Formats: sequence, structure tokens, C-alpha cells
Amino acid sequence: MTRVLEVTSGIWHSNPFSILPEKTYKGWKYCEKNKCLATASHETDEIPVFTDLRLLFPGLFTVRSPATREEELVSHFRIHSAFKYLKRNLGPVSMQQNVHVMSGHWTRVPRNVNMDGLRRGYLFPEISVRENEHARRNPDARLIRLGIGDTTQPIPDTITAAMAEHAYALSTTRGYRGYGAEQGDMELRMAIAETLYRGTGVKGSEIFVSDGAQCDISRLQMLLGSDVKVAVQDPSFPAYIDTSVIVGQSGKLEEKTGKYNNIVYMNCGAENNFFPDLSATPRTDVIFFCSPNNPTGSAASWKQLKQLVDFAKTNGSMIVYDSAYAAYISDESPRSIFEIPGAKEVAIEISSFSKFAGFTGVRLGWTVVPEELKYANGFPVIEDFNRIVCTCFNGASNIVQAGGLACLTGDGYQATFASLGLKVYGGENAPYVWVHFPGTCSWNVFDQILEKTHVVTVPGRGFGPGGEEYIRVSAFGHRENIMEASLRMKKLFN
Repeated sequence: MTRVLEVTSGIWHSNPFSILPEKTYKGWKYCEKNKCLATASHETDEIPVFTDLRLLFPGLFTVRSPATREEELVSHFRIHSAFKYLKRNLGPVSMQQNVHVMSGHWTRVPRNVNMDGLRRGYLFPEISVRENEHARRNPDARLIRLGIGDTTQPIPDTITAAMAEHAYALSTTRGYRGYGAEQGDMELRMAIAETLYRGTGVKGSEIFVSDGAQCDISRLQMLLGSDVKVAVQDPSFPAYIDTSVIVGQSGKLEEKTGKYNNIVYMNCGAENNFFPDLSATPRTDVIFFCSPNNPTGSAASWKQLKQLVDFAKTNGSMIVYDSAYAAYISDESPRSIFEIPGAKEVAIEISSFSKFAGFTGVRLGWTVVPEELKYANGFPVIEDFNRIVCTCFNGASNIVQAGGLACLTGDGYQATFASLGLKVYGGENAPYVWVHFPGTCSWNVFDQILEKTHVVTVPGRGFGPGGEEYIRVSAFGHRENIMEASLRMKKLFN
């Protein structure tokens, strides 16, 4: 039987080096050694994707991203020439799309068509691929990671002591506990309500403890289903859009705009103070809104959130409000949507211990579903969400919940980029700096910073079309690394 091995395409940019996943190299070497039938996937994204044959046949082929139609034809000619060479030397060669290993058993189960609608590559794994390739090419460079918003400081010992005590108690007859309530330990739920939602009317019974806000986004999408139309901030956290695609809400991706045709993108750029023009926003069933925003770091004011709540009430919409970074707010901006009168009738709030308590690896979050929130037929949303939780989740770890309960009872880059004449946003009410590089491609700026300074950031384009020309820099890091990264970038851009 002829063996077929898919070869992942290399990605080419205007910069002089290519990013080639390790499995691509291994795939080509496998083909070369075993005389396999080689196939290549040709995909279209913001940037052209071509098969990289240079590692297999150094010096024979030059394939690069075309800038014009004529160059595109030349590039395709080079690709076909390369495949002719392969055919002469390795046997039959085909160019197919989405071909995987064709030998062995295939089931008759069709693939979920919604998965095929996802953009190629989730933002952060794509960054990891480029980061790893950079590290391979520069083994002696000291890489500073300011990309993914992971915490770096130790968890306070009062919190870890509470978790350790609870873990040890599980080895005793008196202290052992098995399954807990799917909604979370009531003592913790009450502590969240009394500590973080004091004066808002939120009750412990309306709080569902979970394994993190991102997991709750998926559970909420399961609750909402495929027949709703959603709106998102642009730019915004990519999970809102990706989960919308997976459950079938999004429609088709428009390649030219980078937007899905059934999702409303609310422009939240510097020109409108990072808050959407609601008068120009069409009605949707659901509005995803994050404050402080990831990636811009901008926190909505009381007046702005009042406009949002009134807008949702007028349109009969539901707000899914992400307050994961609320603990970083240092001005008068609301830390919860429920500080706004009437919000309990239109909003759900998701939040997390990850950032303010250093629980990114420990995993603990919560969702508030008010009793007042109802569907169009008057049925309480909280009853359906409770059913989703009880069906799909056995409750957060009781050890972790003990740590969460203990949490509740008991100079950086901004100046650097500003000194370089760049527009800088965020950094005050959120642990992110949002830097504007006018007239650029954010992936190119990301590559330039990585290549020249060995600092990992996040390209703004990964948060939506509105993030183009921006870079997000995380403040989660040891102080010495932040200062070192600032010095490196000053040298690069001065």
C-alpha cells in the first residue's frame, strides 16, 4: 500500500527568515527516507502559505511570499518545479488539501463542519511555534517571554498552607471528602458574594465556582446554542470568537476582512476611547464584553457600562461580561457589571482567581448568573446553566477551593514605549500594555522584536482585525526581566 504523509506548510513573511514547524522538517525527512507519497496543504490566511522544500533540498528552491500577481505565478511555478523534482526522485507526488495519513482504518464519522470554519491556528500555539523555532536558531539567546499573560510570582504561603492542610485532611477519616456540589462549596460562594460583590445584590446561590473563566465561556456557549447572534469587542480575547465558531454561531469567514459574517465586531480602538459606538451597533442576542479589556488594558467607566446595560435592555440582549482583570483596576471604574443598576436583568459575569491570586496553574474561577435574568419566554437562565454545570462538570477541586477561600479571608514598559514616541495604552487598570506601531503588520512587528531582542510579545492581529498595527506586552514577569526587556526594546527602536 502506498503511504501518504501530510507535510505541514511553512509560513513566509516579508522578513528574511521563515518559520518552519519541527514536524514539517521531520515529515520531509521521513518522506525522503521511506520514499513516501508526499502531499502538501495550500491554505490562505492573512499571509500566503507555501510548502517549504529548502530543508529537504538546500539551494535548489526559493519559495517566498508573493507581493504581486506576477510574483504569485512565479512562486507557484517554483512549487510545481519542486514537485517535479520530487516525482523524479521519490516517486508519485500529489498536491492535495487537508490530506492526512491515508493508510489504515477510517471511521465513517463525519467531522464537525464548524471545526473546519476555525481560522488556521489558535493565537497562542502559533506564537509558541515561532518562539520555539527562534530558540532553535538562537540557542544561546536569553529569551524573555512577555506574551501569554501567565503569572510569575509565588502564591502567598497563607493560601498554599490552606490547600496543603486540606490535602492532608483527605488522608484522615474525619477530613476526607469526595464529590462536592457541582456549583461549588457554599462557603466559598458566599465569600465571593460578600467580598467581591458587596452592595450589588449578588447572592452566593447565584455564583457557580468553576475551573476557570475560559472553561466557563465554553459552557455558556453550550447554554446559548447555535441560533443566537453575537457581538464582540474588536479587538478582544480570541476565545469568544472561536467558541462561537465551534458551536455554529459565526457564519463564514470573510478572508479579506478577517471577520465572520454572522458576528458583529464592535470597534473599540483608540479613536473611540476603546468603547464601541452603540448607536451604530446593530442588535444581537449576546454581547461579549471584557473590562478591563484584554488586550488593550482599557477599563470601561460607570457611564459607559450604564450605556451598555441600557443598550442591552432596549434591544432585549444578554451581556456576557468578563471581569477577569478587575482586581487591577486602580481608578473609579466599576469592577463588576452588577455595580450598574438593572444589570442583573441583562448580564452574566465570568471571572477568575488566575490573575489576582496567581492561580493560572491551580485553576479556579466563577460565573454569576442572576435569578432576574430570563429568556424571551420568561424561563430563568440560571436554571438552564445549573443543568449545564451539573451535566458537564463535577465541581472544582475541593483542595483548590480551600485555597480560593483563603484568598478572600485573609515602572515597566509603559514609560519605555512612551519614551520612544509610540502611543501606549493600558498598563494602569490591567497587566497589559497595548502599543501602537502605525502602518505596520502586527505579526511583522512581533517577528522583528523576537528576532532582534529575543523578547516574546503578542501580535494585536490575533485579537481581531481591530488589533492590527498593535502589539500586546504582558506585565506578568519578574521585575529584572521587565527591565531587561525594556532596555532591549529601547535599543531596537531608538
